Amino acid sequence: METTVSRARSILFEPRATFKEVDAEFTKPGALWGKYIIPLAVLGPLTGTIGRLLFGKRLGGQTLSDHVTLTGGILWGVTAFAIAVVAVFILTQIISQLAPGFGGQKNDVQALKVAAYASTPALIAGVFGIHGLFYIVTILISLYSLYLLYVALPILMKVPQDRAMGYTAVVIIGAIVIFLLESVRDYIVF
Repeated sequence: METTVSRARSILFEPRATFKEVDAEFTKPGALWGKYIIPLAVLGPLTGTIGRLLFGKRLGGQTLSDHVTLTGGILWGVTAFAIAVVAVFILTQIISQLAPGFGGQKNDVQALKVAAYASTPALIAGVFGIHGLFYIVTILISLYSLYLLYVALPILMKVPQDRAMGYTAVVIIGAIVIFLLESVRDYIVF
């Protein structure tokens, strides 16, 4: 498996070719979690914690106060990390469970690949959580994850071309709901 950085770069800048390559790879879920998802999922909570310690408590991008305790910052970071990891897991389940209904294969490993790699922009965009002023940048970059779902789903989940658009639309709706639920971390104040 490539390094995390080179794989993320490939996903972001050459998604079609990379997803075709990913489709053929034998990947163990533990390796994908440990070498890709978790390192990227740490970025947002880590920078968000640093931002809260430097710039104060925030509520949805708005600064509430200048003081955050070290414990409060760490609790926020751990909570935000857990939410990010659970979001990837839930997206994986949605992708895998819905595939047979659209003529695709139910395959949890392939679904994990889609969820992990399509989440790359959203996970990387978490670094802009260092300050509330960049909140909109995080959202805009995260939207690219929806395009990556559109590219990856038919390739990795083997959904027939004539049903791929419906499958993709349903999964994207699920991903948007997850993203909205995940954004609750921005309203957690310790």
